[in-house]
Amino acid sequence: MAFDRAELEEMKQRWLQANIDAEKAGDWRPLAEFYTEDATYGWNYGPDKDFMAVGRDEIREIALGQEMEGLEGWEYPYEEWVIDDQTGSMIGLWKQVYEGTRDDGTHYALEGIQGSWFRYAGNFQFSWQRDFFDYGNVSALFIEMLKNNAMSDGMLKRIEKATGDQPGWYPFGKAPVPFW
Repeated sequence: MAFDRAELEEMKQRWLQANIDAEKAGDWRPLAEFYTEDATYGWNYGPDKDFMAVGRDEIREIALGQEMEGLEGWEYPYEEWVIDDQTGSMIGLWKQVYEGTRDDGTHYALEGIQGSWFRYAGNFQFSWQRDFFDYGNVSALFIEMLKNNAMSDGMLKRIEKATGDQPGWYPFGKAPVPFW
């Protein structure tokens, strides 16, 4: 199903502004309104774990709520977009940058390639989203921040909580919907 290019561009602009607003508020849950009722949102976190939120409510409460807790002070500026108006696929490449700085004045930031692959469903909503990021660089950055005592209290709580079972996390390949 083909989509109007101007509509996809407007969706991108609405999404970008909503993300800026969420970062400022430290609350990403309002972004749930950009998803259809039956949308899915997932990502892979290394060789053993997948995350998948199924439905707008899980996206709001788990993906954008539980999973973003502790990430206050982080920004996710989008740097580039690839949009296919024939399929509704939209890929946004972003960075992850922390407000804290190293001794040399540079911000802690996730290197490598990060992004989100969206499927547009019309009516300014996505039917699914899959995030991707360089797991090795995530690990290296977080270890550096721990060694430098640069983690916020919220981030430290997030890491501690992530070691237990949390809603939405599944053994690799066992999520309730196909990952792709």
